[in-house]
Amino acid sequence: MGLSSCQHDHAWPGHEPRSQPDRGETSSCLRDGGTRSRNANGLILAIALLCFTALGAAAESFRIATFNTDLQRDGPGLLLRDILEANDTQIEASLEVIAATSPDILILQNFDFDLENRALAAFNAALGKIARPYPYLFARRPNTGLRTELDMDGNGRMAEPRDAQGYGRFSGQGGMAILSRHPIIKEDVQDYSTLLWRDLPSALLPQTKDGAPFPSAEAQNIQRLSTTAHWVVPFDVSGKERVHILTFHASPPVFDGPEDRNGKRNHDEIMFWLHFLDGHFGAVPTAKFVIAGGANNDPQGGEGLKPAINALLMDPRLQDTAPRSDGSMAASGDPYDTADWEDPDPGNLRVDYVLPSADWTVLDAGVYWPEGDAAGAAERASNHRLVWVDLAF
Repeated sequence: MGLSSCQHDHAWPGHEPRSQPDRGETSSCLRDGGTRSRNANGLILAIALLCFTALGAAAESFRIATFNTDLQRDGPGLLLRDILEANDTQIEASLEVIAATSPDILILQNFDFDLENRALAAFNAALGKIARPYPYLFARRPNTGLRTELDMDGNGRMAEPRDAQGYGRFSGQGGMAILSRHPIIKEDVQDYSTLLWRDLPSALLPQTKDGAPFPSAEAQNIQRLSTTAHWVVPFDVSGKERVHILTFHASPPVFDGPEDRNGKRNHDEIMFWLHFLDGHFGAVPTAKFVIAGGANNDPQGGEGLKPAINALLMDPRLQDTAPRSDGSMAASGDPYDTADWEDPDPGNLRVDYVLPSADWTVLDAGVYWPEGDAAGAAERASNHRLVWVDLAF
C-alpha cells in the first residue's frame, strides 16, 4: 500500500467545518451583533434578518455521520461482555466521540452483530450515561463470518475466516449498525447483501493465470458481492419526506495474491451504488438520499483500484463535500484523511465517506479529528475518524 502524500484538489469551498462540532453552538450572528454599528438602522435590520434566517436553517438541519468503530472482538458475545463491564477504554472513547459529535443518524462499521442486537442496545444504553441515547436502532446479520463449505481464498484449506462470505472468525464479527433519532422504516429496507458478485454488471471477477475462475467456478457460483452488507434504509425525518441512507462497508483491497481478489471485490462493492442509482437493482430513491459508509479506498493514495471510487465521488447525482480536519492536517499534511494507520504503509488515507445527493442543501461537513485535549478519545477509539455532514431541507 502506498502513502497518501497527495494534496487533494477537490475541497468544497466556503464550508470550513468546526474543529470540534458543537450542536449547541450559539449563532455567530448573535455573538458578533454587539460590535455592529448602531448608526445604520437598515444595517441592523439586515443583520437581524440574517441571524433569524441562520437560526431557522439550523433548526431544520440534521447531521449524518459514519464511524468505523473497530468494536469487533475475537469471539461471539465478547463485545457485549466488554460493554457491560464498563471498563474498556476503547468503548469509552467511542462513546465520547459520539457524544461530542451528536449525529442524528449514525452509521457504525466494525461493530459485532448478535441475533438479538444485545451489544448494540447495551452500547446505546452506555451512551445514555453521558449523552442522549438513540430511540431507534437497526442491524441485520452481515456477510462477515458467514460460513461456506468451500475454499474461498484459494489457499487449499476450508473453514478459515477468509472462507466465509466476508472475512470473519464468527458469524457477525465486524458487522454494521445504525443509531438514529428519527424513525427507521424497517419494513421498507432494501437489503442487497445476498446479491452474488457474478450478477453485478461488468463484474471484475478474479481469474487464475490461465484465465480460469479464481479460486474455482464453484466458489464464484456462491460468492456474494458484499463483504459486510449493502443496505438502503429509509427514515422518517421530522414528518418530512423520506430520507434514504445507502450504506455499506467494503473489503480492504489487500490481503490477497496476484489475482487481486480483494482489490477487485472492493472496486465492485463501490460500483454497486452507481449501478443501483442507474436502476439495475430495485427501486431507486426519488427524493433525497445519502451514501454513507466505509469504502476502504482513497481516491488517490494507497492500494486499491481507483476508477470506482473516483467515479462515485464525481457522479453528478452526488456531492463530495470533501470534509477535512485540523488533526489530519497536523498528522500528514493532508486535511482530508479519515484513517490514521501506520507509516509509511498504508499511511493516513481517506476511506470513509458521507456523500449527499445533489438536491441537498449542505450546511457543513467535517472529520472529527481534533487536536489538543480532545484528541485522546478519537485516537483511543479507532484508527478511523468519525465523518459527519450537516444537511437542511
